[in-house]
Amino acid sequence: MTNKKTKFDWILLVILFSYFMILLDNSIIFTGTVKIAADLHLNQHLLSWVSSAYSLTFGGFLLVGGRAGDIFGRRRIFQIGLVIFGLGSLLVGLSQNAPMIIGARAFQGIGSAILAPTTLAILVDTYEGNERTKAIAYYGAMAGIGASVSLVIGGVFASLLTWRVGFFINVPISIWMLYLSFKYLNVKSGKPGKLDWLGTITSLIGMSALVYSIVGEVCRLAALVIAVIFLALFIRQESKTVAPIMPLRLFADRERVGAYVGRFLYLGAMLGFWFITPQLMQNQLGFSALMAGVAFFPLTVVNFIVALQVAKLTTKLGNGGMLVIGTTLTLVGMLGISFFTPQTGYWLGIALPMAIIGIGQGLSLSPFTAAGVAHTKIEDSGAASGVVNVMHQIGGSVGLSILVSVQGMFHSSIDGFQHAILIGSLLLLLALISSIFLILPGERSTK
Repeated sequence: MTNKKTKFDWILLVILFSYFMILLDNSIIFTGTVKIAADLHLNQHLLSWVSSAYSLTFGGFLLVGGRAGDIFGRRRIFQIGLVIFGLGSLLVGLSQNAPMIIGARAFQGIGSAILAPTTLAILVDTYEGNERTKAIAYYGAMAGIGASVSLVIGGVFASLLTWRVGFFINVPISIWMLYLSFKYLNVKSGKPGKLDWLGTITSLIGMSALVYSIVGEVCRLAALVIAVIFLALFIRQESKTVAPIMPLRLFADRERVGAYVGRFLYLGAMLGFWFITPQLMQNQLGFSALMAGVAFFPLTVVNFIVALQVAKLTTKLGNGGMLVIGTTLTLVGMLGISFFTPQTGYWLGIALPMAIIGIGQGLSLSPFTAAGVAHTKIEDSGAASGVVNVMHQIGGSVGLSILVSVQGMFHSSIDGFQHAILIGSLLLLLALISSIFLILPGERSTK
């Protein structure tokens, strides 16, 4: 353990609050798009870029952000990420036109790309044994709980105040986190070295092009071709250089590979679910944007309760066992929601299966995180955390794109929703298979 904890765990507070800020901003964009478009006079194309600009830089800089902490020191890189994210949030809140908000969102995405992997790497460096299991449980729970709670908070800001408050609030939080990081964080890089600039450039172009091929509106095929070419060059570079930003040895461990594949598929299903379900509740059940966010409480509350038990359950069932149970329950809940009709109503058609999803989500996200950084050396924890977040970000974008596309193939919104949820269920089934055949055997082979 590199840090002696104080009586109150300020380090974990810094990690979780920083992660929550990222989740909050994503949800505010979901709930505030209508008012953002009205305030800044944005058409649908420009409005899509408010989200896409952030996704491009977030996805593009994740691997670099993760590896930079390994080389230059976690605290320093974390503080740089906080400053960029806080300043970007301020600029988004102050935006008066399309170029300003799109540019500010892109800048904010760079801060998120630094914060997301660095906070997880700090967690891995700081805690050991059962304390690490508990900390990862809280971190993983934040991924689900934060995303759900943020829908409510975003709805409150957009409906009762202004969407700008959701970005302005990040400024004092970032300043407070920066103060706490100077006072309590004392983590160092595991292995000083130089950043692989060729790997950095090829990964930036490759990852950004890959994200654009998913979220962009024109030249998507060309972007995909560019992504394949530059990611191939990136992998070739990483296999040759002595100081890779993504050591290929990370993929030599069966458990980690299973975690990367499983997280990609699981988040693909869940982000699509989080995106299309609030729309269904508004269009079919007459819910307001705020009430659609509140309607996620069955998932959120159950998720929170279950997440508090994850550390205890992991010691009994093992990480892989938890994943199999959690992913299975998530799949059962998702299949339940696929039967929704206006006649079944909210409580039976959505709330009940959503509570089952909450149990599964609470049991799954923390173990996926733990497996993604399992057996890593301290000098690779930042890079491993970067890959975990890449799979989270890219998987979510791919899944969202697939589910929305499937939904749009049907004239009936109910039919479209049901088939989209069934595709999400298929992604969860594949995630379950990866847990059974990759994570479980990989976990057992190291015991």
